[in-house]
Amino acid sequence: MKSKRPYVIAEMGVNFYDTARIMGITPLEAAKLYIDKAAEVGIDCAKFQSYKAGTIVSKHSPAYWDRTKEPTATQFELFKKFDKFDEKDYQELCDYTHSKGMDFTSTPFDYQSADYLEKMVDFYKISSSDCSNIPFIKHIGKKGLPVVISVGASYLSEVDEAIRALEEVGCKDITILHCVLSYPTAPENANLNIISTLKRIFPNIKVGFSDHVPPDETMMTLATAYLLGAEVIEKHFTLDKTIPGNDHYHSGDPSDFAKAIENFKWIDIIKGSGEKTVLQCEVVSRREARRSLVLTRSLKKGDVIKETDLMAKRPGTGISPIYTEIVVGRKALMDLEEDTILTWDMV
Repeated sequence: MKSKRPYVIAEMGVNFYDTARIMGITPLEAAKLYIDKAAEVGIDCAKFQSYKAGTIVSKHSPAYWDRTKEPTATQFELFKKFDKFDEKDYQELCDYTHSKGMDFTSTPFDYQSADYLEKMVDFYKISSSDCSNIPFIKHIGKKGLPVVISVGASYLSEVDEAIRALEEVGCKDITILHCVLSYPTAPENANLNIISTLKRIFPNIKVGFSDHVPPDETMMTLATAYLLGAEVIEKHFTLDKTIPGNDHYHSGDPSDFAKAIENFKWIDIIKGSGEKTVLQCEVVSRREARRSLVLTRSLKKGDVIKETDLMAKRPGTGISPIYTEIVVGRKALMDLEEDTILTWDMV
């Protein structure tokens, strides 16, 4: 994985299957088109999903998504629509992604996929659905690659157990992604403060955000996640958010991702260094807007300065008001007119 912050992952998922159908091209051609568009807007990683319906879900598993958006009645039916790729296809997508300057990964949902992806992926991505599948987590963790794991629909104890499982088998590069396993996620359920919670409880683990909130025009959800400390940002990617079905309705399109990346760059600019000091751009303002001790009346040489003879006024080129007690009681070393800005050679 690149060290850039935030590291942006476009979850291609299976959206490209619908694009292929609409455009009259093959799913592989559509997947490459998705990669092209992701590369154009500066995304760091193209992520896919590797599974076969028969190894991921029982035929009797009900839907858990919004069926007004995706009407398919069972998980098996849905996954069966989109499980056409095999090892050769993912290798082709891997090579193509790398040729575009992006990292490649695909979430494995079975042991066979995890094994053949080992030579392709730049890091493993584990789904929230496998957060409690400790044997599978350990199998992946043993492979020596970085692991990113989403922790949606999990108790904190389960997150801890997953991290411990990876550490036990020697995985040294772990990232956990706050995620809400609800499609789509309502803004009031995004619960982005969990990012801060995870960073506090797991200080040695990188923390990011996997987003299922439908994008707004400012991409505020992702910007807020980054401000709260997310080092990795993952979101579903589509070329057309109006396509019915599956993940399009909560995905970002290329313009959404471009806006998000623009926001991240702006946040980096305005966050600054964190060091509290006088900035170069403030030097003149500091001098002209701070206050100095100024005489309220004219003084003759030898006059003793009283507190009533002084008023703090701009600019700050003379004696600072913090030295008022030192100046009071001193004598004027020369004749001084009313409204004179005092300097140390005068008293």
